[in-house]
Amino acid sequence: MPHLTESQRYVISSLLKQGKRQSEIAKVIDKDKSVVSREIKRNSDGRSGEYRDDLANKKYHHRQEVKKKNKRFTPSIQASVEELLKEDYSPEQIVGTLKKQEKDTVSIERIYQHVWEDKKKKGELFIHLRSNGKRYRKRGNYKNTRGIIQNRISIEKRPKMVERKTRFGDFEIDLIIGKNHEQAIVTANDRASGILKMRKVMSKNSEEVTRVTTDMLQGWTPYIKTITSDNGKEFAEHEEIAENLQLDYYFAHPYHSWERGANENLNGLIRQYFKKGSDFTLITDEQIQAVENKLNNRPRKRYNYENPIFVMNKLLFNQKVAFIT
Repeated sequence: MPHLTESQRYVISSLLKQGKRQSEIAKVIDKDKSVVSREIKRNSDGRSGEYRDDLANKKYHHRQEVKKKNKRFTPSIQASVEELLKEDYSPEQIVGTLKKQEKDTVSIERIYQHVWEDKKKKGELFIHLRSNGKRYRKRGNYKNTRGIIQNRISIEKRPKMVERKTRFGDFEIDLIIGKNHEQAIVTANDRASGILKMRKVMSKNSEEVTRVTTDMLQGWTPYIKTITSDNGKEFAEHEEIAENLQLDYYFAHPYHSWERGANENLNGLIRQYFKKGSDFTLITDEQIQAVENKLNNRPRKRYNYENPIFVMNKLLFNQKVAFIT
């Protein structure tokens, strides 16, 4: 059976609730009707018979857990990367070059990570970087580096395409914090369509945030290209997120919340349901899913009052999108 992505399961669930036939759904997600039929039979609730995208994804990922995972940074990719590094190509140039040559590659973050791993093993790949692997620090300013996220890539290096909001797959990510800083909600949104994904985390610990973020967006890896976040310590393991989801990770400038304006706006909408000061320990996963569904089905003025799911489908399956303003 051809694998469906999380976004396609989301579309199936949404269209079923709208009373659409399986043949109509198959056309929207560009799959054969038999694929949709088998997906619904295989991943519906065993008791109620209802098909929900969250349950379907859980069932799918459970089956995948027992399968052996292939290493993404294969020896052949590593050889290509190191060859270009030795020609003094920057990680950004390496990724761009390999993509242009239609060769397999990994994210910019993963290449930097590989260079530092090599340096720890007494390798010399780092000398080919423009900084020669040095991390400069102002004299007498050592303490100011404590707690700073390592190997950040600034939003200044993010492709200009992301600013235009004309493609699906450029996400922003943030945390909404609960009462007494106990538990939080990870929110991630696509800049072009406004589609929202959200999931509760038990703490702001970077390991927990990384685990939940990866799980939340894993099914969308064929489509996600970039993620941009603020400089919170909860995103300290950005390199692992980038590697897990095969994307490029960027950081906004400190105190420049407008650089993630879409996410800030969505967080405000979410606060309509989970007020500031709410005890997140009392919020269930089902409640979070219900709010996510509601916001993704709510018409938006910027899309001429179409909803994010509609816009997402247009961006993914019909590139003639003229209504985004």
